[in-house]
Amino acid sequence: MVVCGDDGLAHRLAAELRGVYGEQVTLVVPPNERTARPPVVGRARSASAALFDRVVSAAVGRGGTGPGPATPTASTGSGSNGADAARVLEAAEITEAVLAEAGVERAAALALVFDDDETNIRAALTARRLNPRLRLVLRVYNRRLGQHIEELLDQAAALAIGDGDGEGGTDASTTVLSDADTAAPALAATAVAGTSKVVQTEGLLLRAVERPTAGTGLCTLALLSPTGTDPESGGEQEPRLLPDDDEVRRAAGRSAVVLEQVSSAGGGESAGPGRGGVPPLASLFSRRLRWSLAGSVACVVALAVALWVLTPGLNPLRAFYYTLLDLFAIDNPAIGAPLGRQILQLLSGLVGLLMLPVLLAAVLEALGTFRTASALRKPPRGLGGHVVLLGLGKIGTRVLTRLRELNIPVVCVESDPEARGLATARRLRVPVVLGDVTQEGVLESAKIHRAYALLAVTSADTTNLEAVLYARSVRPDLRVVLRLYDDDFATAVYRTLRAAYPHALTRSRSVTHLAAPAFAGAMLGRQVLGAIAVERRVLLFAAVDVAGHPQLEGRTVRDAFRAGSWRVLALEGRTDTAPQHVLEKGDRVVVAATRRGLAELR
Repeated sequence: MVVCGDDGLAHRLAAELRGVYGEQVTLVVPPNERTARPPVVGRARSASAALFDRVVSAAVGRGGTGPGPATPTASTGSGSNGADAARVLEAAEITEAVLAEAGVERAAALALVFDDDETNIRAALTARRLNPRLRLVLRVYNRRLGQHIEELLDQAAALAIGDGDGEGGTDASTTVLSDADTAAPALAATAVAGTSKVVQTEGLLLRAVERPTAGTGLCTLALLSPTGTDPESGGEQEPRLLPDDDEVRRAAGRSAVVLEQVSSAGGGESAGPGRGGVPPLASLFSRRLRWSLAGSVACVVALAVALWVLTPGLNPLRAFYYTLLDLFAIDNPAIGAPLGRQILQLLSGLVGLLMLPVLLAAVLEALGTFRTASALRKPPRGLGGHVVLLGLGKIGTRVLTRLRELNIPVVCVESDPEARGLATARRLRVPVVLGDVTQEGVLESAKIHRAYALLAVTSADTTNLEAVLYARSVRPDLRVVLRLYDDDFATAVYRTLRAAYPHALTRSRSVTHLAAPAFAGAMLGRQVLGAIAVERRVLLFAAVDVAGHPQLEGRTVRDAFRAGSWRVLALEGRTDTAPQHVLEKGDRVVVAATRRGLAELR
C-alpha cells in the first residue's frame, strides 16, 4: 500500500493500514513533515510510536540529503511477516519518478490524500498510467469533479487492461472520497440529542441513536462509558462496542447506542426550510411588524361589527364596506346619521391614519428583504434552541449542510469574510456572525446563552478549546462538540470537561479519526458505508460479500455475530432479515464492525 499526503490523514491512514490490517505501507510526505509525530491506532500504538521516532531520528540525522527526487527516510522491519515494516519517502512534489520509487508499479493500492484536489488528481493520472491495475483512492472535496475523475480513471484502466486479458483477481477500481463528507454526519449527529446517526446504502437505511438504557431498539451497538467515573482514577470504563446479550443484560441502566430502525431508504432526504429561491412570507416581515398588521386588521373588524350592530337593517358586508370607506377617507360623511355612526366614522378615519405608517413600513421592509437576500443574515431576536457552528471551512460547510438537512436551526460564526462556507450559508439563509470567536461579544451575538449546542470545528485546536471553555462559563449545561487533532490532547480535554461538567454532554472528535477507516476500507476493496463515533472510538458500517468468508458463509445471522468484532445487521436491499436466515454465497450483508473486526473479516 502506498499513501501520499501532507497532513494528519496520511499519517493516520498509514497507521491504520499497518496497525489494524497488517499491511506493508510506503508513506510519501513533503520534506517539512519529517518532524511531525504521526497518530497511531489500536494495539500498535507503542510499537508504531517507537518506529516513527526512529524514522524521525533517521531523517534528522541524515538531514534529508541524497540524490534523487525522493529521500527514503527509513526502512525498518520487525516481525516474521513484515506487517510492521514502514518506509517513509520525502518528496516536495509527487512526480512520476517519486511514484516509481514508492513502488506504485507493483503496489496493490495507492491513496492520494493531499489537501489540494489538483495535486491528487494530477498524481492519480500519472499513477494510472504507471499501473493500470492499481486500486486508486483519492481525496477530493469537489463532489462533481470527483465523480467525473472517477469515471475517467476507471475508463482509462479498462482500456489499458483490455477485455481479453485473462488474468483474474485484478481490482483497478477508483474511489473518490472526502474526509469532510465522511466526518460531517457524525459531527452533526453528535451535536444534536435524539438526532439519528444515519448510514445509507442502496435500498437500505440504518439509523442509530443514543438511549439512556441498553436493550432497547432492534439491537445494541455499543455500551457507553459511565459519565460519573473519575477520569483520574484507573478504573474508568471504556465504551464497549458490539456487546452480546449477556453484557447488555448486565448493563441495565447504562446509556447505549442502539439500532432503532432498519428500513428501505426513501427518495432523498427532505430539504431544509427556506432552501428554495423564494423566501417564505414570514421572513419578509419582522415579528413586531406582523403583530402591528394583525392589530390593525382586528381594529377594522371590530369597527365593522360595531357599525353593523348600531345600524339596524344594515347588511354585514355593507357595514364592512362603509368602514373601509371611512378608513381610506373616501368622501361619504355621516351627516344626519345617528351619533354612534358619526363617532364610528371618526374612529375609522383615525385608525386609517395610524395604518399608513404600518403599511409603509411593511413595503420598505419587504423591499429590504429582497434587496439583502444575497447578503448574510443576522441572528434574529428571540432565537433559541439552535446550534452554534464555529468555522465554515471544508468541514464546517459539510456539517452546516447536514444540520440543515435535519431541519436544525443554526447560527454560524466565521472570522474569514472570504471563507468557502459563506456562500452555502447565504444560499441556505443561515444567520452568520463575522468575527473572531475568541473576542468578547462574538459568541453573545450568536445567542450562545439560548443555544442548544455548540459545535466547534475550526482548524485551530486552541480556538475550539477556548470557545468551548468560554461557552461553558456562560452556560454550564451547554452541549459541546469540539474538533481536536491530537488524540491524547483530545482525550485529556474530554475527560476533564466531562468531570467538571458531569450533567452536560461533552464530545471531542477528530476528522482524521472518523475519515481514516473509510479510506483504509476503500484501499482494501471494502465498501465502508459510514462511521459512527462512540466517544473516542469508531464503529464502522460496511457492505461485505458473504462468498469467501468462512465466518459468514453457511451460518445464520445470529451465529455469524462475534461480540466486540462484528454483527450482521441486514442483507443489502432487504428490509427484514430474520436471525435464522442462513447466509449463502451471493448474499451481500451490511455489518457493523470495529476496526479490528473488519480486518479479521478480510
